[in-house]
Amino acid sequence: MKVQVRAGNSSYEAVVGSELINGAGSLIAEKVETVRCAVIADSNIADLFAPALEQSLNKSGIQPILFRVPAGEESKSLEQVGMICEQMLAAALDRQSLVIGLGGGVVGDISGFVAAIFQRGIPHVQIPTTLLAMVDSSIGGKTGVNTSAGKNLLGVIHHPLMVIDDINLLRTLPQREFKQGYAEIIKHGIIADAEMFEELNSIQASLLQPSDFDGQTLAPLIRRNIRIKSQSVVRDEMDRTGDRAVLNFGHTIGHGIERAGDYQTFRHGEAISLGMVAAAGISVKRAGLPAAERDAIIAMLRRFDLPIELPGNFPRREILSALKFDKKFQSGEIRFVVTPRIGSAYLATDVTLEDIEEAIAAL
Repeated sequence: MKVQVRAGNSSYEAVVGSELINGAGSLIAEKVETVRCAVIADSNIADLFAPALEQSLNKSGIQPILFRVPAGEESKSLEQVGMICEQMLAAALDRQSLVIGLGGGVVGDISGFVAAIFQRGIPHVQIPTTLLAMVDSSIGGKTGVNTSAGKNLLGVIHHPLMVIDDINLLRTLPQREFKQGYAEIIKHGIIADAEMFEELNSIQASLLQPSDFDGQTLAPLIRRNIRIKSQSVVRDEMDRTGDRAVLNFGHTIGHGIERAGDYQTFRHGEAISLGMVAAAGISVKRAGLPAAERDAIIAMLRRFDLPIELPGNFPRREILSALKFDKKFQSGEIRFVVTPRIGSAYLATDVTLEDIEEAIAAL
């Protein structure tokens, strides 16, 4: 089943289904004529799924060259991107080549950035291997790397040629890795789809287990979330008007939590869960969010076994120090995403640093 994603002058398909990796070569060959490609995968994913992908590409007349990166957020660096580009040049890849990102959000960011700058831009195909990447980071064209100052501060918008979501790839995920993807799904419900948010209460326990989830239920949920994100992207492709910024509900504080924990303490989705708890508290104060709906948000995060409190010894002051580098702060003005009710969100300018400090202290 395909979802059409539109953004500016770009339009591409996100294909969602089972056993897609075995036919990925033919799907890609329908979109672009190339004889060689780079496959970028991390050290955890390469051995699991790269052989099947390489076999499929070879059957379609596309010669893959595999480039491995160390697993983890530390790989999102200019140094790593530069190393991959040098290796691609040494392998004689050129402007007629393409880049395939096989992995989670980190690999998607790295591979997309490489594709955007290699030979001034070549096509990029996303094959996400995590639930979080399928419903969020693979859609919208954002690529980037981290700096010592903060997360995703260097990057470019480079939309993929296509996205291939093979839900069977999720079955090998550790449960913690699988569940963090639901943080972005819950976020989409909070900002844009109250009906979906409510329906998450009826999700069966089997959908919470990566080894035995019901694909017939999960695939439509993934497609629904792709549509939610793509609707925001099409209204604000370059993330300038505020329409796309609502996708960052929970992310301002969440990114600060990730950085304060050296990207080791919390997974991305877990940090965003904490950020949404804080953002819901601020929304009660600044956007009129009913306390009952704040409590419903917290209960939903708890239902999916996502964190709602920080450890007592967590370095909260370091969260605040990261805020000044947040991309949603402009000319010193705090721009913070709030929700007045579940199913809606907007970018507020009346949130104060004191509001944020209070929300962090309450976690």
